Amino acid sequence: MSSVRVLVGTRKGAFILSADGKRAKWDVRGPFFGGWPVYHMKGSPADPNRIYASQCSDWFGQIIQRSDDGGKTWDTPGGGIEFTPGTMPKGLSNRFVYDTSAETGKALTTHQWYDGTQHPWEFKRVWHLEPLGTDPQTVFAGVEDAALFRTTDGAQTWHELPGLRGHSSGPRWSPGAGGMCLHTILFDPGDPRRIYIAISAAGAFRSDDGGKSWKPINRGLKSPYLPDQTAEVGHCVHHIAMHRTRPGVLFMQKHWDVMRSDDAGDSWREISGNLPTDFGFVIDVHAHEPETIYVVPIKSDSEHYPLDGKLGVYRSRTGGNEWEALTKGLPQRDCYVNVLRDAMAVDSLDSCGVYFGTTGGQVYASPDAGDTWAPIVRDLPAVLSVEVQTLP
Repeated sequence: MSSVRVLVGTRKGAFILSADGKRAKWDVRGPFFGGWPVYHMKGSPADPNRIYASQCSDWFGQIIQRSDDGGKTWDTPGGGIEFTPGTMPKGLSNRFVYDTSAETGKALTTHQWYDGTQHPWEFKRVWHLEPLGTDPQTVFAGVEDAALFRTTDGAQTWHELPGLRGHSSGPRWSPGAGGMCLHTILFDPGDPRRIYIAISAAGAFRSDDGGKSWKPINRGLKSPYLPDQTAEVGHCVHHIAMHRTRPGVLFMQKHWDVMRSDDAGDSWREISGNLPTDFGFVIDVHAHEPETIYVVPIKSDSEHYPLDGKLGVYRSRTGGNEWEALTKGLPQRDCYVNVLRDAMAVDSLDSCGVYFGTTGGQVYASPDAGDTWAPIVRDLPAVLSVEVQTLP
């Protein structure tokens, strides 16, 4: 029988939740890297035992951890030591090499925010890790300040793909409330040269040549806070999702508005429909139904919690516009948590499971595509990310 492994990154460590295909009884392991923020964990589609984790600290900087046994043990690639729960590596890091031309190229090093001030580019942390589906050694990393890196040696060394940060619009990128982070990386399964990324607050971009050059794909987005509401860049995109069988169809949760593109991002249209509020951070797609999508609406961009204190996932089975509330098993009073941009995922079992984590430390699971929910675990540190591995 197939099983699932839920990878949870939190503000104070990482946790791994495991269950068989019934998804009724869960084993909880962790914390790994206790006390450290773990922004993201992701398993390799090419090797079910390979997991990467982005461990970050204001004191010790950015470290990428790797496990080759499903999360039982961890090591720091290039560090030469084994990392076990309860210990802290001293002075270890992975080597992130940014483009050398950035040292002299103004477009690569300086951003002009909308208040007119100039800000240098700074490497702060890795927000998102996306392993390549065909090679466990190759992983892409989205970082803050927004840039895209890649490793081909299992996270020992990372090199920037400078075409993104060197785009002519780069000096006009500005940070969102959470920083100027590259938080979404999507690969086209049918075209290995096509990559989608999203940046807060610059917008969405597409590469059709493996990351050498990039095109802004923001036509149809409107942002009232911009001097030009339909500008080429500057939009605060919170997350983008797609179904592997239809990589030209994209779904976006934006800073206000849920959007859809049917032409690989060349144009977007709003599909917020009857949602009670169209502000939120996460969006995901059912594993077997390309027109079934999920969002978690929250009250507003200043009040990051559910409307009326009632936590609900909303599902559209029609690709948008028509939405239904999924609340069975979720708190319907006095609930004031948030669900962050990387904190929802789905499994690929026959009855698609949906999972999400909250800033209150709960991780909820639905084994029936969202019809019913139950907490896997409560009282974790604030959840930053949730990813799922479906195992044979």
